[in-house]
This record gives sequence, C-alpha cells and structure tokens, in this order.
Amino acid sequence: MMGAIVLTHRWLGIAFCLLFAMWFASGIVMHFVPFPSLTEAERFAGLVPVDRDGTRISVADAVAASGIADATRVRLIQRSDGPVYVVSGSAGSRAVRASDGGDASVTSADVALTIVQAYSRQRGLDAPRAAIVAQSDYDQWSVPNGFDRHRPLSRAALGDAPGTEVYVSSLTGEVVLDTTRSERAWNWAGSVLHWIYPTILRSSWALWDGVVWTLSLLAMIAALLGAVLGIVRVKMRGRQLSSPYRGWHALHHIIGLVATVFVLTWIFSGWLSMDHGRLFSRGQLTPAEAGVVNAAPDWRDASSLDPQPISPLAREVEWFAFNGHVYRRDRVGLGRQALIRAGDAPRDGPAPYLDRQEIGDLTARLGAGCAAPFLLAGNDDYPAQSALPGAPVYRTTCGDLWFDVDAADGKVLQRLDPSRRVYRWLYSALHTLDFPILLAHARLRDALIVGLCTLGLMFSITGIVIGWRRLRAWLAA
Repeated sequence: MMGAIVLTHRWLGIAFCLLFAMWFASGIVMHFVPFPSLTEAERFAGLVPVDRDGTRISVADAVAASGIADATRVRLIQRSDGPVYVVSGSAGSRAVRASDGGDASVTSADVALTIVQAYSRQRGLDAPRAAIVAQSDYDQWSVPNGFDRHRPLSRAALGDAPGTEVYVSSLTGEVVLDTTRSERAWNWAGSVLHWIYPTILRSSWALWDGVVWTLSLLAMIAALLGAVLGIVRVKMRGRQLSSPYRGWHALHHIIGLVATVFVLTWIFSGWLSMDHGRLFSRGQLTPAEAGVVNAAPDWRDASSLDPQPISPLAREVEWFAFNGHVYRRDRVGLGRQALIRAGDAPRDGPAPYLDRQEIGDLTARLGAGCAAPFLLAGNDDYPAQSALPGAPVYRTTCGDLWFDVDAADGKVLQRLDPSRRVYRWLYSALHTLDFPILLAHARLRDALIVGLCTLGLMFSITGIVIGWRRLRAWLAA
C-alpha cells in the first residue's frame, strides 16, 4: 500500500510540480492585479446626460421594437450617435434608437470609433490616435461569459501612453471593457497562468471547465498523498522531530510539513473554485424563484411615470420590474439616484432606494416563513455589496434560505442556501483569506497571502529540483 502511495505521489509530483509553482507565484500577482474589467465607476464616468429632447418614443414602444418578449429592464443612455434604449431580457440585450425605435446595434467601425472617442473625452483619457484595431468574438481579455450578450466586440486602441484599449458592444454600443498595457502584462503572469486561461481553451467554456477541474483534482490528490508520506516519514530523535532525508529531499520534506495545512486547503479550495454546481449549489435562483423575480411587467404602466420628468442631470435612466410594479431610477451620479414607482401618488420627492417593505413584499413570495428583511452590515460573514456606492442591501431569511436584495435596483445579489454558505467558507475564505477579521486588516491579509504563497512556491521549487533529478535518472536508465 505504501509503495503505491510513494509511486503515485512521485509521478504526479513530477507531472504537477511546475503547475504548483505557477499557481503559487501567479496567485501573488492576482492578489494585487485582478483580471481586467470595467468597474461601475469607470462605466458611469464615461456617460453623459441624456438628451431628453431626442427621446421621442416611449419605453413600451422601445420594448416592442426590440422584439424581446420577456424584457425586465430598460435603460436609456446617451451615445455619441444619439439617445438609445437598451432593452434586456433572459435571452440578451438589444439597443433601439430613442428617436424612432430603429435598430441601434453597432455594425460600423466608424460608429464604434465615434463611441470610443466620446467615451474617452468624458473619462478624460488621452486618445490622440484612437483607432479600431479588431472586431472579434473573443480575445484574451474578453473571454469571460459575461460578454456573451455583447459579442462580437470592437476593440479600439487609444494610442495613449498607458496603452489603453477599449471594447465596444456590437449589440448595445456601450463600452464594456477597458485594459491598459500594464494590466495586460501583469495578467499574463497572473490570471492567465493561474486560471489556465489561454483564449483558445477558454473560448470553449465546457472544455476549459473540464480541463482545469481535472488538473486541479489530480494536483489535490498529489498534495494529499505527499502530506500522508510526509507525516508517516517523520522520525523521532530523542525529543525532536527529524527527517530521514538529506539535501533537497529533506528541504522538501521539512517545508512540506510546515506548509501542509496551507497547501492542502489552498489546493482544495482552488479545486472548489471550479465546482460550478458539481458538489455545492451555485447560488442561483430556481426557475420558480426566477419567475417571481424576473416576471415581465406590462410596460404600458411606465407611461404613468411620464408626468414626473427625468432629471436633466441624469446620465442613465433605468426602468425595471419589481414585485409586479414598474420603477424608474434616474442616476445623476455614481452614488446618487432618484427612484419612483409607477402608479404611486406623488411622494415627498423621489426616494433614493427601495424600502424595506417593498423588498419584503417580494421576498415573501420566494419562500415559506420569511422574516422581515434586515439591513446587511458591512462586516457580515456572507457579504454582498451594491454596485451603487453606499446603497443598502437587505437580507431576508426564509428558514434556511437567504436572499440578499440590492435596494438600488431590485436585483437579487445572492441566494444562500446551507450548501452555498458552506461553499463560501470552503472556497472564498480558504482560498483568498477573506475572513472578516482579515478583511478588517488589509495589510495583515496582504502579508499573509504573500507569505503563504511564497512558502508554497519554495516548496514547489524543491519539488521541481527533485522531480527533474528523478526524471533525468529515469530517462538515462
């Protein structure tokens, strides 16, 4: 039995020692330089006030023109070529012109470039030689599934000192991603390596998922067998523990014993990052719950909001369905909005957010025995945060089932059943050390992550040396 463990660990270690080293080193980079994305602050900063005079069709007409039968959200934004409605449903999004309801998708490189130039001016980005350099479904930085509803994407290089590149959705004409030369360079050494994320593999989600899940599982088995061997081979010399090995083997043994708990929990939690519903729930609404939350409203109800004019400062106007009602929110700043509900008598001015009662009325329909919603604290063990800075998030507990709802736009941010709550600790807490006490002390968390990953890297390097010597001897035999 022990001989089988030794042989299995030996050859799995030879096969995966470089992968272990890559994961630990790239994990340090990822902690400080995340995968490129367009933050909500960046997206909103690129918007300009909506031209209300150019908006000639109603929300209901825009939904009808889009052809999206189950539309649940409609946004009005100002593009460089005029105001457009972006209509969204379960199948995707589509843009229609607010002037006449015509198709507002972006098929021309000239239109995409004009949108990029307007966005850059609004953001204060230097774009001396902006040009569309590619139009494609996938490249290294646009492979995540979240961009599926925007493909193909037009990629523009601004020609500025930071090497900024901006991506425009062909379906909505919105800027959906930007990257800089520094981000791209660091991510080659970070996320691309860590997630095994080359475009050719990641563009097929199912293939990438299967490959990385399998590799992570085999790596975890190798680490577990190594831990068993490391503990079994410890020798007692008097009152001291010692290793029977010498040289690199001894170093591998000793560092492995010191790092055993971290290596095992980190590799295990990394494997769980690829779970995707295999062992734990995915935290998604069930079809029945989604039917309640995403029920398409009668968009003609939105006309009752017309007497309350859109703020002239609004950079984005959104109509959304929540608990059978249509709401409109005028976003006048990143953290400032006005929210009104169709059919309501005029209140003492628009409210900024959905209130506790409105959220409770919806969540009471999602589960049995639901308690009244309560405001989620910033240091909660199961954190959820609105995209709108400072906006409240309310949690409703329905027995063992929890729902977190964003009071800014009515979205369900989390569905936490017991399985998902366990997953939060086994994956997030173990892999990124986002324990509440460490989140409150960011520098201590940084030091722990860097220190532990460095220890894991040193351990991996000893394995590389031993593996190379073993492989060389085997090949020479």
